[in-house]
Amino acid sequence: MRYISTRGAWAGNPQPFSAILLEGLAPDRGLAVPQKYPRFSAKELDTLRERSYRSHRFYPDLAFAVLSRFISDIPAADLKSLIDRTYTKEIFFHESIAPITELEPGIHLMHLSNGPTLAFKDIALQLLGNLFEYTLEKERGTLNILGATSGDTGSSAECAMRGKRGIAVFMLSPHGRMSPFQ
Repeated sequence: MRYISTRGAWAGNPQPFSAILLEGLAPDRGLAVPQKYPRFSAKELDTLRERSYRSHRFYPDLAFAVLSRFISDIPAADLKSLIDRTYTKEIFFHESIAPITELEPGIHLMHLSNGPTLAFKDIALQLLGNLFEYTLEKERGTLNILGATSGDTGSSAECAMRGKRGIAVFMLSPHGRMSPFQ
């Protein structure tokens, strides 16, 4: 899987996931998007549907099945390990990570606020912290993250990066403009 910018950068030299991961934006200020979107066959989708959402492996297995299509430059075993290390009961306080409640037949509610900051953003940012750390270790690099927030995105990002080798986070918050919970 290779990536190009929505504004044309990298068109002649599509980038691997690990290269765009640390960039944020493309050099032309565009967004990195897959050069070609992966597709799941009908049989593959049926296989994913057959998995029980009540299983403690449902979310990590589903995450790996999807993300491995977009991240081809991290060896599958390493990606699986990163996903398994991210989506745990210890981090998300529930064995199912994102438990699903059946409200009525055919209507389900997925709970995405079980992470360490109780924000749905934890689902993505906890993995992002591990992907950053993994990539920086391979490149022997460092990353400074500067952000500004008035809500739960900043606290979720800070929590996800806490303790990660090679990463420093600087988060600005408006004085007196955040709830005590945030």
